[in-house]
Amino acid sequence: MATISAVIVAGGKGERMQADIRKQYLMLDGVSILSRTLLAFAGISIIEKIYLAVPENDFDFCFSRVIPSICNKLPIQLVVGGENRQESVYNGLTAITDPESIVVIHDGVRPFVPTRQTEEAVRWAEKEGGCILGLPVVDTLKKVDHEGYIVNTMQRTGVWQAQTPQVFQYKLIKKAHDYALAAGYTGTDDASLVETIGSRVRMISGSPYNIKITKPEDLIIALGILNHGQMNVDKLVKSDSDGKEKRSKFEARKS
Repeated sequence: MATISAVIVAGGKGERMQADIRKQYLMLDGVSILSRTLLAFAGISIIEKIYLAVPENDFDFCFSRVIPSICNKLPIQLVVGGENRQESVYNGLTAITDPESIVVIHDGVRPFVPTRQTEEAVRWAEKEGGCILGLPVVDTLKKVDHEGYIVNTMQRTGVWQAQTPQVFQYKLIKKAHDYALAAGYTGTDDASLVETIGSRVRMISGSPYNIKITKPEDLIIALGILNHGQMNVDKLVKSDSDGKEKRSKFEARKS
């Protein structure tokens, strides 16, 4: 059976957050955003290892302040983050040694990882090559010109907002990243790179609570999610025995 690894990227500067430290290290109810993301992945028992891409200068900080929260729960290997998200993902991919593995790619500032949907995406990726989470667009979409005037109203039927995790067979996503690197192409997400090489990617429903924390107001929303118990990631961390049982059930469904 293929191994299932996660590549979590947390190399951004967080300029839109306007904070003194990188956004992934900001505290969310006493726990850093990145630590909460790692804790959530520790609660997904089918994940076997995490490759965490952060700035090289932050390695010591992550070892001492971020990673200890999930010690003995899931192996974590730090990799050097790139100049942008795509480079960080690529560095994570090159650290993976099993070419037959399944890779779960996730943004480090999305701490409310939906477990059930992530596991479903893994199953689709195993069968079809790639699967990502997302939500159908519900707001009216407007195309605006460079002066700020509406050009036209766009049809929202069939339009989805992409989220992470985005899950792929390793050989497929590595091929897509290699092609993008050679062509000098930068995509907005990993699925767009796979689309570029002509492969289809399945979209499944994610979670409205799976927000990406990039601006100060996002912290307020995230605190609301925690305080109302919609997705308390602390409760997602299970005991080792429970994790083994869940893993066995997952394997049984696949067989």
